This record gives sequence, structure tokens and C-alpha cells, in this order.
Amino acid sequence: MLVALHGPAKAAVMADHEHKNTRGHLGRPDYGAKMRAEAAREEAERAIREADRADAHAWSVRMEGYGGPAQPSPTLGQCLNGGYGWLEVECNRCKTRASLPLDAISRPRDTPIWKLEASLKCRSCRKVRYAPPVRMMKLTERREIRPYKWVHPDEER
Repeated sequence: MLVALHGPAKAAVMADHEHKNTRGHLGRPDYGAKMRAEAAREEAERAIREADRADAHAWSVRMEGYGGPAQPSPTLGQCLNGGYGWLEVECNRCKTRASLPLDAISRPRDTPIWKLEASLKCRSCRKVRYAPPVRMMKLTERREIRPYKWVHPDEER
């Protein structure tokens, strides 16, 4: 197959200012790639934080509104990453409520919240051999229940 050109052939010559900059931003060839990677990493961390927050909120609404089921539940790490740092519990016997800080619980961060229920017991109405179990109510961002202030019986209130 023959192709005819209309006119004389010209060599493709580019001026120095027309060359594409292969050095990248500020003379570093990897600077733009690093900036894009950091931005993508920050966006991924933000998305993970929002997903963890949504999981913790959904579990909290399910526990508070319907009383359960506790499984499946978010992990301690997901709750803390999502901004929910307190677990509100209620004693099954005396109905005392308490807020527990999740960051003070000495368990691995990948432990689901529902696994804590068996180890949580009421301190205010326990007997020598038996401490009644508590029921998990909801997750909160900050402490909503004031700590119990003990007053000696001889002191005035």
C-alpha cells in the first residue's frame, strides 16, 4: 500500500521549552507520586474512620433501641477509631448504670465488644461469692453517667 504526502516532509523538531518536564515538581522525579500516595493514604484513613464510626453507631442503636443482639459487634479498636470511647452498662439486679472507658480495658484492640459482657460484673450489689452480670446498653463518645461519689454515712450530704 502506498501513501502519498501532500508537500515536502518536515523533521519534527521541538523547542527546549516544549519538552515535557520529566523531573517532576521542584526537580524531584518522585515528589508528585509521594504527594498522591500521601493524599490517597489520608483519604483511606478517613474512610476507615467513618466506616468504624458507622459500625459503632449502628451497634449502639441496635443495643439501645432493641436490646440486642450483641453479635456481631465492632471491635474495641473500631470503637476507639470511630470516636466512641465509652461503654454504658446496667446491672441486671439493682439497675445501676455506669460508663466504662474503652481505652482502659486491658484486652487486645481486635476483641469484639460482645466478648466483654461475660467479664463485666456489678460492684455495687455484689455479694461475697456472687456478682450479678451487667447488660451492655450503648456506646457513647463521652461519659454520660457521672461517677458514683461515695459519701460516708456520718457526713452530711
